[in-house]
Amino acid sequence: MINYPPRRIISLVPSQTELLFDLGLDEEVVGLTKFCIHPIEKFAAKQKVGGTKKLNIDIIRELKPDLIIGNKEENSKADIELLQQEFPVWMSDIYNLEDAIQTISDIGNLVDRQPEATYLNHLINAGFRDLQTLALEKNIDKTVAYVIWKDPYMLAGRDTFINDILQKIGLRNIINGSRYPEIELPQLQTKNCELVFLSSEPYPFKEKHLKEIRLALPKTKVMLVDGEMFSWYGSRLVKAVQYFFEFQNQLLEK
Repeated sequence: MINYPPRRIISLVPSQTELLFDLGLDEEVVGLTKFCIHPIEKFAAKQKVGGTKKLNIDIIRELKPDLIIGNKEENSKADIELLQQEFPVWMSDIYNLEDAIQTISDIGNLVDRQPEATYLNHLINAGFRDLQTLALEKNIDKTVAYVIWKDPYMLAGRDTFINDILQKIGLRNIINGSRYPEIELPQLQTKNCELVFLSSEPYPFKEKHLKEIRLALPKTKVMLVDGEMFSWYGSRLVKAVQYFFEFQNQLLEK
């Protein structure tokens, strides 16, 4: 049973932590992970409970949470199963924008912030509807590879939130494999994609990494992109709308 409304919340996922703060739960959030960096001043003031994949269970116990919020992909199954024996745990499971919107609504209900969650979802829904309309009007329909890791190179495939966001802004993922397949640069050359995106997270791609890909794919437009905008599925989606309006224009530049 979850105490309602919960007074001592631990969040184990960066995007959901940011959502809780944006819902006005500054006092109620008592613990978060070392990756829950937004907003930075609130991150600095809160107790850290380890990383998303490697939690410090003892610190969590000391905090005596009446609700723990996690995610099936981002947290380790063993950690979650252990915590579920002692505390109320709520888990999201997100593959697309619609799942994200439902999660915002569900968390709003869980923490007694339904009006705030509804307003965020209104902004997100309206924004992404406009982005889809603009993608059609501007005829953005381009093929893309979205790179999330190096050594080995790993790409976002199907059944991922990133893949759904790419589609929403008018792009076609050239990776047919599920989840996050590994790929060699020669394999990527055979895909003949028009765009390659190097994400800022989880691997922190920088300008220096563009060179290697551009040498291998001289006819492809290679860009650094903000990984938070493509993969964070909480209230960051409101900021993502503005980012993608500008981003769509960048894609049309020669």
